[in-house]
Amino acid sequence: MNIAVFVSGNGTNLQAIIDAVKSGYIKARIAVVLSDRKDAHAMERAKKAGVETVFVDPKAHKSREDFDSAIIDCLERREIELICLAGYMRLLTPAFIRRYRNRILNVHPALLPSFKGLNGVKDALDYGVKITGPTVHFVTEDVDSGPIIAQSVVQVEDGDTEDSLREKVHKEEHKIYPKAVKDFVEGKLKLKGRRVVRK
Repeated sequence: MNIAVFVSGNGTNLQAIIDAVKSGYIKARIAVVLSDRKDAHAMERAKKAGVETVFVDPKAHKSREDFDSAIIDCLERREIELICLAGYMRLLTPAFIRRYRNRILNVHPALLPSFKGLNGVKDALDYGVKITGPTVHFVTEDVDSGPIIAQSVVQVEDGDTEDSLREKVHKEEHKIYPKAVKDFVEGKLKLKGRRVVRK
């Protein structure tokens, strides 16, 4: 199976997936790492691993739809069957999501459906929760609202800062995201309404 990973930043979840593929844990191929930011460190991680990288410049396209069309062209030429969002900071258009329905995964740094959006770690900490943790889910047209594949719990300690809590959440992301990708690749995930069950 050919996988595309979309990135915008540091790429620690990309690295976790690269390592899992390299070790044989995920029996698939990362065919391309695609970014909307030319200087994203994740691109260096991909190059170091010998994975093809593609930068698609949002400023070179008149609309979100044009931008997504350029991405779709890139994916089709590489026969991509699964898309993994790993710190990708652009919203996908509804048309793009429909085209790849149930083939786009994302990891979010909070226990959905709580604390959706860009600041999941900070929002959870500010709210005063005692537990938080990452969620891997299918991507739908509604942000951070797709069927949940996996979650992991992190204790929020009294002395935690946003940075320390984010680090703990990231460690769990690096465990559950590769596992979710592995299960998808092996055909173990089945949707029953909103529920994801394992075969």
